[in-house]
Amino acid sequence: MDNKRLYKYALYLALFTIFYNILEGLISIFFGITDESFTLLGFGLDSFAEVLSGVGIAHMIVRSGKRQDNDRDDFERTALRITGVSFYILTAGLVFTGIYNIITGHKPETTFWGIVISLVSIAVMLLLVYGKKRVGRQLNSAAIIADAECTKVCIYMSLILLVASVTYELFKIPYIDALGTLGLAYYSFREGRECFEKVRTGNLCACDDKR
Repeated sequence: MDNKRLYKYALYLALFTIFYNILEGLISIFFGITDESFTLLGFGLDSFAEVLSGVGIAHMIVRSGKRQDNDRDDFERTALRITGVSFYILTAGLVFTGIYNIITGHKPETTFWGIVISLVSIAVMLLLVYGKKRVGRQLNSAAIIADAECTKVCIYMSLILLVASVTYELFKIPYIDALGTLGLAYYSFREGRECFEKVRTGNLCACDDKR
């Protein structure tokens, strides 16, 4: 497969990531509100922050396919700043919600859909990581490989949703949904910080840091 077709395949993966996150976000927010599961609601809001990141990545792939370089342009730097701010706002909202739920003792109606959505998300993201790494290696593109590494963060957040949802659904442990919300806040903060780190240093991905 020539480079032109490989870059087209990489773009398809990026566009799929964007549209998947939109769909995942809408479904997660709907069931998060309906079931009063704030971990699921926060997960859905995070999906929309990931959409903003995905737009910048898709632009990067198009640019790299034309110019064959990894230098960020103004559009990508602006997209990273907007995404970083979005993650910080989301972090503040998740922390406030988590603490409020602990104080009030709020419990979700059910976390069944959190289990379903997290399992689907883990499966999809694992396939995306594999696909992005494969095409990144074939193109010898550090940028695409770095994007694959950063996609792993979505898997970590899905695992938090899964653990919180399964634990509550089976044992009805108080505060577990609130703790799941705080777990998502941690990764949301890390992602926001990484966005600004990428702008400041020009690094392709800051996801290799120890978490």
